[in-house]
Amino acid sequence: MMSPISGQALPTAREVYSPPLAAPRPTHDVVSSGGGSWRKGVLLVLAGLLTACATPHGTSKASTRDEDGVWRSRGYGWLLSVTPEGMRLHQETAAGCYADPSSTAELKEMFGLQEPGPSADVRDFFGAPGETRYRFDRLSALPAGCDTPRTWNALELFDVFRATFAEHYAAFPQRAPDWLARLDAQRSRVTPDMDGRALFTLFADALRSLNDAHVGLMADTLTYEPRPTGTFELLEQASRAMQRPVRDVQREWMRAYRDGILQTVLRGEGHHVGNQRVLWGFAAPRVGYLNLLTMGGFVAGEEGQTPTLAQELAALEPVLDEALTAFAGADAVILDVSNNRGGHDAVARAVAERFTARPRRAYSKWATGAKDVPPQEFTLQPSPRPAFHGPVYVVTSDVTVSAGEVLTLALRALPNVTHVGTATRGAFSDMLMKPLPNGWTVHLSNEHYADARGQDHEARGLPPQRPLEIFKSEDLWHSHAQALRALADSLVPPRP
Repeated sequence: MMSPISGQALPTAREVYSPPLAAPRPTHDVVSSGGGSWRKGVLLVLAGLLTACATPHGTSKASTRDEDGVWRSRGYGWLLSVTPEGMRLHQETAAGCYADPSSTAELKEMFGLQEPGPSADVRDFFGAPGETRYRFDRLSALPAGCDTPRTWNALELFDVFRATFAEHYAAFPQRAPDWLARLDAQRSRVTPDMDGRALFTLFADALRSLNDAHVGLMADTLTYEPRPTGTFELLEQASRAMQRPVRDVQREWMRAYRDGILQTVLRGEGHHVGNQRVLWGFAAPRVGYLNLLTMGGFVAGEEGQTPTLAQELAALEPVLDEALTAFAGADAVILDVSNNRGGHDAVARAVAERFTARPRRAYSKWATGAKDVPPQEFTLQPSPRPAFHGPVYVVTSDVTVSAGEVLTLALRALPNVTHVGTATRGAFSDMLMKPLPNGWTVHLSNEHYADARGQDHEARGLPPQRPLEIFKSEDLWHSHAQALRALADSLVPPRP
């Protein structure tokens, strides 16, 4: 998404991820740029929701001007102004309204397509067919004061920060039911002329108690980093014991992870492709193995440019074609996302569709505060490309996050899939990117994801159907390869 967040999360937009981090997918990258993220600003995932995939179902501004005017989103806190010259966005909270710095080109990635809503003054805007739809109501004009130049003092910034979370954060019940009350107790410490670093520290301390991989805060020289947990906490402990930088230890661990796959799991006969984001081969006779490290980043983007979703899929699909063609006669396939840092939900669905034989409702999602907007349903359709409909074992761990979790969520709707490993991280929501009036950027989880049975696994993560310890504290460097080797061997049918 944006700049990498050390330890657990990667950039947030789903941009191009750096392997050691975890990657969330933001809904809107306001700073032109997560969790390390993909848009030069949004990491890893979001990187460019395409406008190139328009279909006759979406109407573009070239063919109609019905969308011209000012629109208020249901949920998300956006005021979208559409004119023949382009788009502008304002952020709206109970504490004030202010302009968003995003360009028309960036806004078209999110809102380039639109369709009529249930009434004349309601429309749905979206970036690409099948992607998240945002419902807007027409306004007669931009609310007063939104375009009035002003300087925001520290107390006013505190109120905007507080209102942003109060109006949009989705996981208070699971993560911190009394969080707003505790933040309110800090307001007395804030004065209008409070130092910027002190205010940033106050915000960061408050966010840390949420321990959400999709929550972040960035200033010019300051970055909030969530507290490492689980496997990342063990790596941090290892770095202290070795007296080495944690990033160096994480990179070494990732190298060991990949080497273990190529040498121990695939016995030296595997493929490492897709901009080094995909590993595949046979883990045992007639047992295929496919490992996805991210749900994006399959294209080596040029400096300052983020590959579009269309480019990402164009790079991944041939890789999947080759692997699944090779798996045609396999008895089973292991799909390993135990170290998947996230990316595009659309990529996750494209992967899941390679394993479904008929249409299946995969999951639904809705935004906090989106009044009278029904959940958006996502259905898997059988892929016309090479596929595998036999037994599939999807492997996860506490490192599996964001779009990696969405893939797991979708796969669990399939009768031929068994979920193996340990629970996922529990950070499903897209990252809502919010610029603050002073130029800082905050991102947060504002959506609810529910599986086919209507269950929300935010904060808890998806529990496996077949437990298998993936990253053992006593041997973080080799335990993954050993666990996958044992799983693959257990799937080989006994000889007659």
